[in-house]
This record gives sequence, structure tokens and C-alpha cells, in this order.
Amino acid sequence: MPAIQLLLLACLVWGLGARTAQLRKANDRSGRCQYTFTVASPNESSCPDQGPAMSAIQDLQRDSRAQHADLEAMRARLSSLEGLLHQLTLNKAAEALTSQEGLPGELGSLSRERDQLESQTRELQAAYNQLLRDKSALEEETRRLEAENEVLAGRLESSSQEVEMLRRGQCPQAGSASQDVPPGSREVVSKWNLENLDFQELKSELTEVPASRILKKSPPGQLGNNEGGAGCGELVWVGEPVTLRAAETISGKYGVWMRDPKPASPYTQETTWRIDTVGTDIRQVFEYNLISQFLQGYPSKVHMLPRPLESTGAVVYQGSLYFQGAESRTVIRYELNSESVKAEKEIPRAGYHGQFPYSWGGYTDIDLAVDETGLWVIYSTEEAKGAIVLSKLNPENLELEQTWETNIRKLSVANAFIICGTLYTVSSYSSRDAAINFAYDTGTRSSKTLNVQFKNRYKYSSMVDYNPLEKKLFAWDNFNMVTYDIKLSQM
Repeated sequence: MPAIQLLLLACLVWGLGARTAQLRKANDRSGRCQYTFTVASPNESSCPDQGPAMSAIQDLQRDSRAQHADLEAMRARLSSLEGLLHQLTLNKAAEALTSQEGLPGELGSLSRERDQLESQTRELQAAYNQLLRDKSALEEETRRLEAENEVLAGRLESSSQEVEMLRRGQCPQAGSASQDVPPGSREVVSKWNLENLDFQELKSELTEVPASRILKKSPPGQLGNNEGGAGCGELVWVGEPVTLRAAETISGKYGVWMRDPKPASPYTQETTWRIDTVGTDIRQVFEYNLISQFLQGYPSKVHMLPRPLESTGAVVYQGSLYFQGAESRTVIRYELNSESVKAEKEIPRAGYHGQFPYSWGGYTDIDLAVDETGLWVIYSTEEAKGAIVLSKLNPENLELEQTWETNIRKLSVANAFIICGTLYTVSSYSSRDAAINFAYDTGTRSSKTLNVQFKNRYKYSSMVDYNPLEKKLFAWDNFNMVTYDIKLSQM
């Protein structure tokens, strides 16, 4: 019995010892605080009773977990804020980059607009200066023409008095014209009616005077219209230019004017046509029934062509206007009385719109001409390498009847015309003292050099044509419409 009691007492003491737990707190190697809880009995894996130490540990663990959760939440919020800040930074940078990229474009556009305005200002100033120069030149020319008109009026009065004497069978006495006009008084233009039938009859009588008598009485350089013009021969003399009138506007700096050498009813030998050729859509053709209307600038009719023309190469022949259609190698026949197109024809392989012009330019690639033998066209082709080519045209249907190729470069001459089947060229359009420098005879197919004086009084001849009826050259010289008397050699 005592032994059993001693055994039970020992077990109780061991059990109490086993329940004894030790709590230690110490720093580990990393410096963190570490709690160590030991139980005396190695076989006891858990504590049935949670004492104050265990409660403290659990509290610390809970606090640690709460702090860790708060820390993780703060980290998440911080990451979110960093992401937002990065996005905002990128947006700001993109906006700044876009602003920087757009600014040079706007500055470049403003710079280009400024340059355009400056260029337009310079062009307008240059145009204004040119207009002022043209105005001054026109005023000077007007004064010159007024003085010339007074001289011509005096000559006309004197000639009218001589004609009166001739009609009465009298010979004019030297100084008779001046005796009728008091000294110092202004001479008055004769009121003789050019339409009077008696005057027409008188002209017929005068043309019957032998040419030999005229040659004897005419002073050198003052040849009559009929001298050398009864037949065909070589051009040997061109007279001084006679100015008939000047164009009124800048569109008349270049142009063409003509009379029909074979007029068809209702037109007469006096009917005159005129075209101002400065512009991009040239359609107006001014018609003057009388020479007096032409001189005064009062057209009796204005034709509007159905198609714009190009250059100064137009002619009137047998009641039709022949002209080159703008920007084409097409020649058009426009009947003036019916105001309708009667024929069109392309000139094969002819250069046009600046390919083979005369030296003055003006798109004068295709130039029409009339002489005693009919209608001609002057042009060039690639095959001719810029040399002048002549073709005879049928005036009804514009078919090419015959063609000649010359050895005269078209660009090297200022203009050309045809007399009695011979082509003549003008050396310069701007030199006051130019010359008729080449001749090409279609009969012999040969060319030769010439040196027949030709004066460009106003220093810009854009058209020179021959009128076989009047035996004169018609020209357009820097706003002015002029004529030249000519002389042909005796055959």
C-alpha cells in the first residue's frame, strides 16, 4: 500500500512538472524579436490550457497579420498611384510632343502665305510700272500722231487741189497749193467724197497714164502704187511705213488687220477687218465697211468666232476669214457673210503653239498668206527640223495642193509673206533698220539672200502680210497698223 501511494505521488509531481512551460524572448541573427515557448515534457505536443503568454503570442500574431495586410493594401494603393502618375506623365508628354510637332507646320504655312503675298505684291507692282510705261508711250505716240495728222491733212488738201486741176485738164503750177492757203493758217482736210462716182471714174482715167511718165516725174524714194506692180518680179524696194491708226487698249499690242484682195458681196475693196490678239480666248473680229470708219475706230460689226484663234497669221480671201484654231494645227475657213464655218483642215505634222514660231514668238507657228496666185500656209515640221515649209491651199476645202520645203529656219526670221509665188522673210521685228533678208522662189525651188531695207518704226512688228490688190505690205507694229509701198523689178 505505501508503495502504491508513493507511485501515485511521483506521477502527480511529474504531471505538475510536465505542465510547467517556459517563454523566452530573444533577438535572432537578423535582429528580429523571436519568442520561444518550451514545455518540460517532450511527449506533450500541445498545451491544453492557454495561459497569458500564449494569449500574448496570439495577440502579437494577429497584430502582425493586420499590419501585414495594411502594408499590402498600402503597397497596392501605392502601385495604383504610381500607375496613374505614369499614365498622366505619358499623356502630358504626348500632348507636348503633338504641340511641338504641329507648331512648325503652322509656322511653315504662315511663312508660305507671307511669301505668296510678297510675290503677288511684286508682280502687281511690276504690272503697274509696265502700265505706266505703256501709258507714257501711248501719250507720246498720240502727240506724234497728232502732229503727223496735221502734216497729212496738208498733203491731202494739196493733192485734192491737184486732182481738181487734172479733171479740168489743167497742169498744177509750182506753189499753187500753197497760194490757196494763207500763210500761218491751218490747212483743212479736203471734203472730197471718196465714194463719189466721179472720183472712181477719175481714178480709172489716172491709171491709164503710162508708167514711164510716172517714173520720170516721181522723185527717188517716192514711187506710185502701180510702179513695178503691173506684173510679177522680184521685190527690190520697200517704202517708209505709213501709220493709219493705233489700237486703243493693251490687247492691241499685237494683232492682225487685212482687206480682201478678191472681195465677195456684200464686201468691197474698202472693207477692213482687224483682230487684237493679246489674250487667251481671242474671238472678236472687228469689221469696218469704210476706210474712214477704220481710221476713226468705229466698227460697223463685230464677229464672234465659234472657236478662238491663235497667233497673227489670219487672212481674209474671197469673203472668208482663214485662221488657225487655238492650240491646234487646224486651219479654219469662216465665211464672214453667213457667219459660219465652211471648212476645217489639219496641216499634216505642222508644229503649233510655240513649237516653230517666228523669232518674236506669239505662237506664230502657222501663218496664212495671200498673193496673186491664191492662198498659202507657212509653217514647219519635225521632219523639216524647223525649216520653213510652204503649202498651197484650196480656198474652198483647204486641201493641200502642193508643198515646198525651204532651207530657211523659221525661228531665225521675224516674219514672212509671199509675193507672186516667192516667199520673203523679215530679218528683225524690233530693229528700226531691219531688212528683207531671204527669198525662196517656188518656181525654181531655190533661195537667195537679199538686203532690202525694211523699217520697224515702233520696234515690235508682230504681223507682216502682202495685199496683191493694193500692192502694199500691211503690218502691225507695237499697237500701230501701218502700210508699206513696194516696188518689184521689171520682168
